[in-house]
Amino acid sequence: MPQVIDKATEQGLIRCSVSWEQFKSIQKGFEGSPGVRLSYYQGVVEIFMPGRDHELFKKIIAILVETYCIEKEIEFEPTGSMDQEREGEVCVQADESYCIGNFDQRPNLSIEVIFTSGSVQKLERYRALGVPEVWFWEDGLLTMHCLRAEGYDRVYRSEILEFADLEIDLLTRCVLIGETSRLEAVKIFKQGIRSNSDC
Repeated sequence: MPQVIDKATEQGLIRCSVSWEQFKSIQKGFEGSPGVRLSYYQGVVEIFMPGRDHELFKKIIAILVETYCIEKEIEFEPTGSMDQEREGEVCVQADESYCIGNFDQRPNLSIEVIFTSGSVQKLERYRALGVPEVWFWEDGLLTMHCLRAEGYDRVYRSEILEFADLEIDLLTRCVLIGETSRLEAVKIFKQGIRSNSDC
């Protein structure tokens, strides 16, 4: 049995040298524990307990993404923090995830809110899963990453066909507005969407 090493972090616990079977046992132990997120990659388990600020930003982003889909009449399936896994290798629970347009078994967009470091490691997990597009919200900045043969490239416009007209600056500004007023954020976002549609 591999040696298990625990390391506390600001928002949870990292466990190293864990087998897939051990991870599945840990996962089972947390069933019925709402708010706890687990991930596994290359023998490392992260047990994450998001705080209020984290949950606020992830929900603001979700509200705006869904508002965009409704305004643009884009069919979507919100898959939230469902398990995305490849047996024996990787398991991730995104903060928010979506099947946009053509539905597949796994989301084609995953969104992560980062309050500590870790975006590079998270991208490696999503690469192992083959998720086409990953967005990060970190330090007031929204970044988009699209999967290529050699890994993820940062892009400045979504490559999901249905999101071709989505303005990242508008979305970022409205996420920040949403920190103090969700109503104002949605109002300004809708105005921006409609204004861009008229151009």
